[in-house]
Amino acid sequence: MTGGVIRASGTDEVIPVPSGQEVRLLDVIWNEPGPEGLTLRFRFLAPRISRDGGDIPYDTAATDMMHLCTTYVLPRLSDFGPTPAQIVITFADRPVPFGETAPDATQFFEAFSLQDGTCIWEIF
Repeated sequence: MTGGVIRASGTDEVIPVPSGQEVRLLDVIWNEPGPEGLTLRFRFLAPRISRDGGDIPYDTAATDMMHLCTTYVLPRLSDFGPTPAQIVITFADRPVPFGETAPDATQFFEAFSLQDGTCIWEIF
């Protein structure tokens, strides 16, 4: 499978996370090199996140991202070809095109490596 971007067609689907916030898949970017080699990026819309400790602060969002890595990403890895060296999960409070800056948007990023079928949080 060649690299690319999958745009989520069913962005109305709420993906359950521990915080209860409404998280929806924006897109998946695969077969693009990252700092650790092949990187698979799952980007989610999470409109309640807040960089100022508001409704869903970073610590709560980080728990949600770990949950998504384990329950959402891992079961879908085989859909994207070779096993990546790293998985990056992004939360954004509004859609932001990949690779573009949006100073008014709040975005959180977490990186994970895979070990024995488990997501291992990496300091990003």
